[in-house]
Formats: sequence, C-alpha cells, structure tokens
Amino acid sequence: MDHLAPALHDLVARWPDPARRHFLAARGIILDVSETAQIGPLDESLKWGQPAWRPRRPRTGVTLRLDWSDKTPDRLMAFVDCKTDLASQMSTRFPGKFHNDGRRALAFDLKDPLPGDAIAQLAQLAFTYYRLKT
Repeated sequence: MDHLAPALHDLVARWPDPARRHFLAARGIILDVSETAQIGPLDESLKWGQPAWRPRRPRTGVTLRLDWSDKTPDRLMAFVDCKTDLASQMSTRFPGKFHNDGRRALAFDLKDPLPGDAIAQLAQLAFTYYRLKT
C-alpha cells in the first residue's frame, strides 16, 4: 500500500485482504489509464469517505470512487456520477461481467478475478467524460 495518502491508507488497511487486493489492483489500473490516455494528473482523495480519483484539469472528466463495505462484504464497489450514462455504458460493453445498477454503482465480486479490462474502460470513460461530450 505504498504511496497511498495517509487517509486512504488508514481506511483501506481496515478492509479484509480480498477487498484490499482488489482495491490496490484497481487503483493501479486507474493510475495507469490516467497516464497512458494522457488524461494528466489525478486528484486522489476521500470523497464521501470513499477513495476517489478525478482529473485535475477542469472539465475533463468525472469522479470515480471505489469502496468496500461490510454491508456488501463480498464485493468491491465502483461509483460514478449518477448524472452520467457511464454505468449503463458499462452494462452494454461488459454484459454480465459485474453487478450494475445501471445508474451509478458497479460491483465486483471479490471471489472472482478483478476484470481489469472493465476497470480500465470505466476509468477512461469517467476521466474523459466531458472531453468526449464536446
């Protein structure tokens, strides 16, 4: 959990090992996408008590959050802005790959391998959301 801001480190350190492993793998994918897609630096913070990433450059993209909760202990959750169509786009692009409410939440089962391709596309779509709308 190197290079995590103290607030994120303290939060994630309390999660069970499977959630922490999925989170760290997803975070790595998110940071790689930011670099390879030339999105620019991301702000990494806690938003609503959840690890969150957003492009620093204004009007580029929307926030992507990840969270684990004891309310859904077998899943790592990803959240996007509910005013976007990102969750429904992910359902279309990756049918049956994860649980999706079609509005803002995507859930990845901790017992399954993390779908890196889906995380990468979700990150790229989120971080370029406004760029793609113009």
